[in-house]
Amino acid sequence: MDIKGKVVAITGAGRGLGQAMALHLASKGATLALIDNNEQALAKTGEMIAAKGMRVGVYLCDISDEQQVVQTFSHLVGELGGLQLLVNNAGLMQDALLVKLQDGKLMSKMSLSQWQSVLDVNLTGTFLCGREAAAHMAEHQQSGLIVNISSVARAGNRGQSNYSASKAGVAALVVCWAGELSRYGIRVAGIAPGAIATEMTAQMKPEAMARLTQRIPAGRLAEINELVHSLQYIIDNDYFHGRMLEMDGGLRL
Repeated sequence: MDIKGKVVAITGAGRGLGQAMALHLASKGATLALIDNNEQALAKTGEMIAAKGMRVGVYLCDISDEQQVVQTFSHLVGELGGLQLLVNNAGLMQDALLVKLQDGKLMSKMSLSQWQSVLDVNLTGTFLCGREAAAHMAEHQQSGLIVNISSVARAGNRGQSNYSASKAGVAALVVCWAGELSRYGIRVAGIAPGAIATEMTAQMKPEAMARLTQRIPAGRLAEINELVHSLQYIIDNDYFHGRMLEMDGGLRL
């Protein structure tokens, strides 16, 4: 896909990985539709793209709310004139052990709200945004691409029952949608990153960071621009379809 002149929607575009992907694609000539539930962060990313002279629309949306998602995609397609690429990037983490005991006494359990909130954003949000993007692309006969951001944790990771389950579901949707949407000229792919150097990981204690990097065969965390490069590879390679691109430095959970 030649991204120049295409309309790209990115969820979780207000900061971090979403912001980096948005800025990169804007530099390639794409029109950006930024989706986030943080109004201040969303506005900042929009201003950064507009300052580069690129066309951009900002859309405040809770992607776990069906009505908000339906309205957001309807608005962005109408305002920007279409949609050719969706990056399902927005995600939430609320890590906790399933159960925790001390001296044989139950101290805590992962709460239903911890479980449900992560599934609502990561899995249901991906489903809703993917569904609306696919509906608009297919109905308007616009061949397109949907990219789901999963995680190495989709294989299962201690303390992340909710996150791992959600990211396994996100990866499964890549396979499901690739089979269903090919007839409409819609390609689907996914990226499964490992640990990435972000503002959040920068706050880790040195000893925790050392333990993490020791588990990664590459010996370091991924840089944000390496995830951006992975996305660009999928965009450029029209034969990459229905598969996950592993970007974990050799880490296996």
